[in-house]
Amino acid sequence: MMELRQNCRYALLVPTSMGVRITPFNQQPVHCSNLYIMQATSAETNVASVASYLGFRVKVLTAFVKGSPIARFIKDDLASRHMDYEGPEIEQGGPWGYRHQFNIADTGFGVRGPRVHNDRAGEVGRLLSAKYFDLDRIFGQEGVQIVHMSGLIAALSPDTSQFCLTIAETAKKYGTRVSFDLNYRASFWKNREAELRETFTRIASLADILVGNEEDFQLCLGLPGPEPGGKDLAKKINDFKEMIGRAKERFPNATVFATTLREVKSANTHYWGAIMRAGDEWYVVEPREITVLDRIGGGDGFVGG
Repeated sequence: MMELRQNCRYALLVPTSMGVRITPFNQQPVHCSNLYIMQATSAETNVASVASYLGFRVKVLTAFVKGSPIARFIKDDLASRHMDYEGPEIEQGGPWGYRHQFNIADTGFGVRGPRVHNDRAGEVGRLLSAKYFDLDRIFGQEGVQIVHMSGLIAALSPDTSQFCLTIAETAKKYGTRVSFDLNYRASFWKNREAELRETFTRIASLADILVGNEEDFQLCLGLPGPEPGGKDLAKKINDFKEMIGRAKERFPNATVFATTLREVKSANTHYWGAIMRAGDEWYVVEPREITVLDRIGGGDGFVGG
């Protein structure tokens, strides 16, 4: 059992870049629809929502565009999820200045797979830096049991990479557990591979909980593993265990390692399983068929659990 720091105001803290997700109504393709649902979202607050809805106190560190109605929409949404938030109010700087990113998502249906179009030019969250926060107050005086970061915020910009590393270092200083979901995105890593490999390795060396699929461990940390692609995963469980074993050897500070086992039959039918190593104990759920309403964010839900 992992021991957590006691007498903390927050059970979970997440640094994140908040934006909005726009999804066509009734699972239509984006270009065919004229009615959309808009939600405030980020990978890290997807994870935090699980804890918040279960009654644990959560705090979000983010950045807002000053005076933006989208920023107000995001703040109201976080409040509705019972989350505290803190972060700088950045001047927009005119119509071509900063903004909150838009993720335009086709959730897919049947044989039509899901697709996400990232519209992130001028994203205010790319400015996130430790200079905007009193981390000693947050971790020392307020207290945090677990801080969770994903590879999305860690790879968003050079500033956010350093921000996540500083948060991990400060968390360790105050006895806060560090959770890191590698969450590799090729578009975020383009032309920054060596820099991000070094940063991710440093954060992983501080992590108590390390999560990722076979592609994440290989591309983010350079650890050999099963061939990516999600085929015949039930036959590769030993290969996944060996990959986690190599991760444990390289990152001995971590006590929990987890990976999902996901194979896609159609947009609405997946085979899902998982492997977790906690200490020296293994927990394996072999892939089984599940019905999928919306697979985007499914990995975040797993990490939240």
